[in-house]
Amino acid sequence: VEWKYKVDAFRERITSEAEDLVANFFPKKLLELDHFLKDPIINIADLKEIHSEINLTVPDPILLSNLHDGLEAQNAKKRKLEDGGDEAMVTGTKVFVMPGGMMKSNGSLVDLIEKVKPEIRTLIEKCNTVKMWVQLLIPRIEDGNNFGVSIQEETVAELRTVEGEAASYLDQISRYYITRAKLVSKIAKYPHVEDYRRTVTEIDEKEYISLKIIVSELRNQYVTLHDMILKNIEKIKRPRSSNTDALY
Repeated sequence: VEWKYKVDAFRERITSEAEDLVANFFPKKLLELDHFLKDPIINIADLKEIHSEINLTVPDPILLSNLHDGLEAQNAKKRKLEDGGDEAMVTGTKVFVMPGGMMKSNGSLVDLIEKVKPEIRTLIEKCNTVKMWVQLLIPRIEDGNNFGVSIQEETVAELRTVEGEAASYLDQISRYYITRAKLVSKIAKYPHVEDYRRTVTEIDEKEYISLKIIVSELRNQYVTLHDMILKNIEKIKRPRSSNTDALY
């Protein structure tokens, strides 16, 4: 049957790819990432170098001569509508456009993120291939002699865990951009508050440190998977040894 040949060809391709990944790609990648961890771009000692200037000037204060207390401020908009009051009676800072055009992201961190993201995606894809290979090697369910099968299941569980952790790194990067965007919006709305500006630099520094930890974790995961699979390669490939071998 034609589909059977296609399925067999798929299994052979997955087996060939996965064996090459474990034997060659994993050790090559862990050495690459170890070298990347020594790159000056990820080893900046003074984190002030990665700070990004926020070009939002503090506007001159608006003098509201007709407002005498807090209660008056709350009723300012209502009174303005009723009797066409003075245009100066405004109780908030409205942002229609950024003074210097678009507010840029932190260029240093964007460059670093664009280098780290492909590494995360690669680990997820390669783990998925090796996981499929091990799953295809799991034999049919039988009573007894399942020690090798338990090793296969442990390997699959470890690969699945690594996949999940790598996916969480992508979520972390997305959360960084969202958090920073909200803070910059706050600065535009409340330009007089210095703490918002300081928080942006703190967020940038935290993300820089997190990216280095991510690269370190990616390297460690390649090391762990390579070591675990090679140590148990015989049981992974042949989970059930023949009983006749032990008799003679």
